[in-house]
Amino acid sequence: MLIWLLSGPEVRFWRASIKRPPTPDAEDETDREPTIQEIINIKLIESGEKERLKELLRERLIECGWRDEMKAICRAHARKKGRNNVTVDDLVHVITPKGRASVPDSVKAELLQRIRSFLSSTAL
Repeated sequence: MLIWLLSGPEVRFWRASIKRPPTPDAEDETDREPTIQEIINIKLIESGEKERLKELLRERLIECGWRDEMKAICRAHARKKGRNNVTVDDLVHVITPKGRASVPDSVKAELLQRIRSFLSSTAL
């Protein structure tokens, strides 16, 4: 969805996103310490473990049929609303709650174990 902001003679386009957090002020960033979640995320990225975890997640979701199930839900929604009347934002809105709820517990447990292993091997 595009939001038009008129300021003087120029027109600016802003892309709205689903659940996008507000942009923090630069001043706020310099005064605070990073949270433990931010530190873990940085360590995961720097080590390359985040990409390996994402790839493992992709593989497991394909293996268990989750991806095909989500495709089927998207196709059904597109057929219901009409192919030309569906946007990516519509699909994201429809599929996100169903997708999150239907990730198998075994996949969640495996990822959690890998993250725990990473954290125990990394000195924070």
